[in-house]
Amino acid sequence: MRAVEDLVLDTLAATTAARRAAEGDRVDGVEPRFVASPTTTAEAAQVMRIAAEHGLAVVARGAGTKLSWGQPPERVDLVVDTSRLDQVVEHGAGDLVVHVQAGVRLDVLQEHLAGARQRLGADPVLPPAAGSGTAGGLIATATSGPLRLSHGAVRDLLIGVTIARADGTIAKAGGKVVKNVAGYDLGKLLTGSWGTLGLVTEAVFRLHPLPARARWVSVPVTSTAAAHEQAQRVLHSQVVPTALELDRPADAPATLAVLVEGIEAGVEGRVTTLLELLGGDAGVAGEAPPWWGRAPWAAGGVALRLTHEIAGLPRLLDAVDDAGRRYGLRPAVRGSAGVGVLYAALPTEAEPEAVAGFTRHLRDSSPAWSGDVVVLDAPPPVKASVDTWGPARGLNLMRRVKDQFDPQRRLAPGRFVGGI
Repeated sequence: MRAVEDLVLDTLAATTAARRAAEGDRVDGVEPRFVASPTTTAEAAQVMRIAAEHGLAVVARGAGTKLSWGQPPERVDLVVDTSRLDQVVEHGAGDLVVHVQAGVRLDVLQEHLAGARQRLGADPVLPPAAGSGTAGGLIATATSGPLRLSHGAVRDLLIGVTIARADGTIAKAGGKVVKNVAGYDLGKLLTGSWGTLGLVTEAVFRLHPLPARARWVSVPVTSTAAAHEQAQRVLHSQVVPTALELDRPADAPATLAVLVEGIEAGVEGRVTTLLELLGGDAGVAGEAPPWWGRAPWAAGGVALRLTHEIAGLPRLLDAVDDAGRRYGLRPAVRGSAGVGVLYAALPTEAEPEAVAGFTRHLRDSSPAWSGDVVVLDAPPPVKASVDTWGPARGLNLMRRVKDQFDPQRRLAPGRFVGGI
C-alpha cells in the first residue's frame, strides 16, 4: 500500500506541487491522503486525470472558509488546493468584466478592481474569524450577501467558466463579454454544486461601478410584523436600495438596515425619503453596522440557511420563535430580508436532539413561507442526528446530472444534497 501511495504521490509531484496530507488538511473531519496545488488549468486537468487513473476521491479547497459546510464527504483521497491559482488573468475595465483564476481571494480581487472604481457585486456572508473566500469557493457555495438585492445572485454575475472535469477533460462555457451567453447553462449548473460536478479553475464575472457615496439607514423593529411592514415600505418605495438587511439577535432588539448608494445628491435625497418612511427612530450612518455581512453564529455553533418568499418573512420569523420555545433554544437570525435569504444561529452547546427537533419543526412549517431549511454547519454530533440538506426539489434530475459529470462519484462524494 505504501508503495502504491508513493507512486501516486510521485506522479502528482511530476505535474505540480504535491505532498502527503497533514492534520490541517482534514475536510470536515475526513482525512485525505494527498494534497496537490496546481498553478494553471492545464496542471489542474492533469491532476484530475491522475486522480481518475487511480480512482481517487477529490475535494477542492480554496481558502477553506466553508470547508466544513454541508455533509462530510464519504471519502477524500486528494485535496486540490487552488491557492496557487491566484491570478487576475484579465480585467476588461471598459467592458465591466474580469477574468480570474479560481483561487483568487475575493478581498484581493476587490482591492484590484477598486483601482478602476469597480467591484464584483458579490459579498458572501463571512463566518466568524474567517478571512476572505475565493472566486472558486464563491461559485461552489453560491453564498449570498447584502448586495444580492441590487446586483443579483452569484449565478447572475458569472458569465464564463473553465473547469477540469472528473476525467481531466477541460471544459469551457460562456465568454468574456456580458452579451456572450454561449454555454452559460454550465455556469449555472456549477454555481452552488459544492464541488460535486467539476473543479473550477477560471471564471469570468461581470462587474459594477463603485458608487461615489454610500449611507446606511437603520431602524429598530419590535416585532415580526414590524420587521415585515418596514421592509415592505422600503421595497415598494422609489428609494431603490442597494441592500436591505435584518439583524435579530437572540438577546437584543432587532434592527432593519438599508444601504443606499450613488451620486452624492441622489443618495442624500433618498436618505431623507427613507427617514420619513421609516419613522422617528431611524438613524443614518456613513459606515455599515458592525454586524453587516457577517454570519450570526459563533465558531463551532450551528449555522442554518433559511429561504423564504418575501411576503413570508413574518411567518418564518414566528416559526423560528415557536421552534425555539419548543426546544429550549434562543436562535439569532440575520440576513437579506429583501431577497428572502436569512441565516440563523443556534448556541454551540445546543443538544443534537434539540437541534434536530428545531430543524424538523421549521421544515414542517416551511410551506407557510415557501422556503427551505438547510443546516450549513454544525458540530459532528449534530450533523449525525439531522439531515443537513433536507428534502430537495428536483433531486432525481440533480442525480442524473451528477451521473453525467461524475459517473464514478469521485468529486466530493456525499457532500451535497441527497448524498450527491
